Amino acid sequence: MHFNPFDQRPVPLEQTFIDWNTMYPRPYDKNTVNPYTKTRIILMNGTEFEAQWFSRNFSRHCPDNELRRELAMMRRTEQQQQKRISCLKPRDETILEHTIGYEQLAVDLTAAMARRETDCDVKNAMDLALLEDFDHLYRYSNLLSLEYGEDPKKLVGGYTEIMPGRPTISEHRCPMDSIFRYVDNKKTPLLTQLQINIITAAEQQTMNYYMNVAPFYCKSDIGRRLYQEIAMIEEEHVSQYESLKDTKVTWLEDLLMHEYTECYLYYSCMESECDPYIRKIWEECLTQEIAHLHKAKDLLYKYEHKEWQQVIPCKEFPEILVLGPNVEYIRQILAQTSGNTQKKSDVVALDQLCRGDRFFLYQQIVNHDVASVASHKIIDQYICAKGQDYRCQTAPVPIAPLSCRTCDNTFFARIPADTPAQYSVCGKTSDCKPCL
Repeated sequence: MHFNPFDQRPVPLEQTFIDWNTMYPRPYDKNTVNPYTKTRIILMNGTEFEAQWFSRNFSRHCPDNELRRELAMMRRTEQQQQKRISCLKPRDETILEHTIGYEQLAVDLTAAMARRETDCDVKNAMDLALLEDFDHLYRYSNLLSLEYGEDPKKLVGGYTEIMPGRPTISEHRCPMDSIFRYVDNKKTPLLTQLQINIITAAEQQTMNYYMNVAPFYCKSDIGRRLYQEIAMIEEEHVSQYESLKDTKVTWLEDLLMHEYTECYLYYSCMESECDPYIRKIWEECLTQEIAHLHKAKDLLYKYEHKEWQQVIPCKEFPEILVLGPNVEYIRQILAQTSGNTQKKSDVVALDQLCRGDRFFLYQQIVNHDVASVASHKIIDQYICAKGQDYRCQTAPVPIAPLSCRTCDNTFFARIPADTPAQYSVCGKTSDCKPCL
């Protein structure tokens, strides 16, 4: 079914406001909720945070108070939407249980988008971070099993495997090596533009969440340290993904694309949601976002004399985004690219780096005492307590150096001599445009 949000009749902005009862919905039951309902909730919470964060930055750089008032009107509804969506999380769901949902979202969202991405740089960026979020899920799952005695498989529904990816200790790179080439929207497919917006918002939300909850994890010191460490990797991911965005668009062009992205995501959630109660929330949010989209269209024309078609010539949504299992794709990327890292704007094999490259210098600063690195320490503690690490696999891990369950590998993808070249194949596909 084709859907064009520009053809929809928008409600007045005043009608997008909601009351307190609507803003405080019935939360899901953490014991029966479909894992992908939960990940859609996390995704849209992050999308709304991005919307209001962008609007605030726009307002802070805007000298026209009339335009700032229009932004404030839209932003108020975005804030109400965010409060409504975030309160779908139940009170009895712990920080760590919720974190497993964050990482399942990061894994399956990234994989779902990377599988259909045709821009080589964007796909390589996604595949690089995919294996890192995959490893984060493994580290947090071991923490959950060790400190709460809870089986993480139940939380992910068995849809997402839990095993090592690129080890978290190997993900720490110099910030100079976290910037990709940005796209040109005039030459870039709409789907690619949408996916850059979506993944940037999702990773930013994860970064913010870990930054804020780390001090509130009260079960153990190692848990606090693990959140702190992985929050630093999420900072890398946000830098990588946001660097892909076209830097030449105007604030109002970007506003239009933000609103179009939100419409696309709510429509995707609505069409793929299995919970009727939450599906209705997605439908109502879509109505609100269509009003925002039309307001952004009008503002673009009023202030820049541009038609919306100059920004979004393909008015109908591309194929919807459906969250689901990606086991085989992730295994393929693990087998081919787990030994990769980033240097400047390129994804490269670790053995392509020189001895004095920034990666090794930065690693020596942050990871010189391997025994104190939280992501390694939690696996070490789990093995000492249980005899082997926690995993949930459909088959052995496709990375031989990471197959041992009684010793955490801190050398793979960090030390060239311990990273076989077979795990560093380019992620380029046959329909991927050439890297420049």
